[in-house]
Amino acid sequence: MSSSSSPVTVEQAPPAPTPAGALPNGLAAFLVFFSSGAVLVLETVSLRLVGPYVGVTLEVTSAVIGIALGAIAYGAWTGGWLADRRDPRTLISPALVLAGIATAITLPVVRYAGEVLRGGAASAVLLLTALAVFVPAALLAAVTPLVVKLQLADLRRTGQIVGRLSGVGTLGGITATLLTGFVLVAALPSSLILLALAVLLGGTGLGLGAYLHRQGRAGLPGPGRAKAVLAVLGLAGAGLTTVAPNPCDVETAYHCASVKTDTDRPSGRTLLLNSAQHSYVDLADPTHLEYAYTQWIGAAADVAAPAGQRLDALHLGGGGFTVPRYLTATRPGTDNAVFEIDGGLVELDRRELGVRPGPDLRVEVGDARVLLGAEAADSRDLVVGDAFGHLVVPWHLATREMAVEINRVLRPGGIYVQNVIDYPPGRFVRSEVATVAAAFRHVALVAPPDAVAGRAGANFLIVASDAPLPLAPLAQRTTALPEVAIVLSGEVLASFVGDALVLTDDYAPVDQLLATA
Repeated sequence: MSSSSSPVTVEQAPPAPTPAGALPNGLAAFLVFFSSGAVLVLETVSLRLVGPYVGVTLEVTSAVIGIALGAIAYGAWTGGWLADRRDPRTLISPALVLAGIATAITLPVVRYAGEVLRGGAASAVLLLTALAVFVPAALLAAVTPLVVKLQLADLRRTGQIVGRLSGVGTLGGITATLLTGFVLVAALPSSLILLALAVLLGGTGLGLGAYLHRQGRAGLPGPGRAKAVLAVLGLAGAGLTTVAPNPCDVETAYHCASVKTDTDRPSGRTLLLNSAQHSYVDLADPTHLEYAYTQWIGAAADVAAPAGQRLDALHLGGGGFTVPRYLTATRPGTDNAVFEIDGGLVELDRRELGVRPGPDLRVEVGDARVLLGAEAADSRDLVVGDAFGHLVVPWHLATREMAVEINRVLRPGGIYVQNVIDYPPGRFVRSEVATVAAAFRHVALVAPPDAVAGRAGANFLIVASDAPLPLAPLAQRTTALPEVAIVLSGEVLASFVGDALVLTDDYAPVDQLLATA
């Protein structure tokens, strides 16, 4: 007995049509992707805009991220609220055009305001970061809920539409973050990035408006006079950029850098990074050490070995290459290896400060912590720690694990000197001395008396070795300098340090320890 049956055909449901009045799916995805990415470009570049005025610290980074997230939250909320009350097709184009205008105006606003708000006060940091990012980011964040509202017509597909556009927006943010951090910031000045973004936003808004107008749906609302005003505002923002005060001669991937000639010393040059004095170089006299802390480093190097004896020296941070030049001049044949994270700064030093790598100077561009791991054990007589992010030692260069690595690289009897900046009540310098002491048998501290007493902020120089330090000759030299400094060691130093926290890779709240309040 046999039987037969007809095959069952399952018909696939055709793709849901684009809802009437909605944007084409590709255009909707592009708008969400582009607007979300633009917010992250703004966020990344804003950190560089405010850095010359308030520094690049954990607090500043947190402020930029927090303000940007706040702008996203308020922008999305407002965009959703407006989408339920007005036709989103009349709002998307204006939002993009206004975001372009706000982006164009951001640069001059930050530069003018930054001159007034200089410093690291929390209020100044928050206000300047808000001026840099809030308005354009909020306008851009409003685009996504406006687009989502347009695309929603079938409640059975709500989750799919919202999920897809949310994912597209996240991909836009990720793409923009990686592109800006790895490519744009290294290749272009912040001013050019912002102006290009402003043009793209404005052009996209105008193009979308023209497209919607041709479709008979909507466009840029308002009479021609209002549109002309918007265009003038955008051009005015771009024009102000050309006359706004610029603190940078060169904008590197890490710094706003400039070199100034000393009016009292024609051969003297001051290197400023993020508007803070960082290094002083005398082009005619490499033995001239202008700043007190460089004089202390020079004194420590002078007593590290007999006069004139060559050293194998490693410098963590290049700056203006003041100390390598000094060692080459005072100890011919010295091998100076310099780890400098900022390749753009090295190029500026070559051009303006006469830095010339050669047999006595090897420069490696990269993070000092990473490069240090490749250095041979017992290979250096002197290690100089002088790396800063604005006025702060990067936290990963200030930990016990870092100090242990430095000790590994030093020969028996070798000396480590570390420049530190701190302010009353001096919590960071105490912790850093305790941290270095956890890796070295002998530690001393060179500092001005007022700074030790907690009456003033200053540079401090930590000196460490596994061999007994030449304290008497070091004290003799530092007390004879124009800016008198004292050398703390033994019980006096232990009393100064007290029960200060030892910093580790797991816990190193450097920025919080530096806070003065």
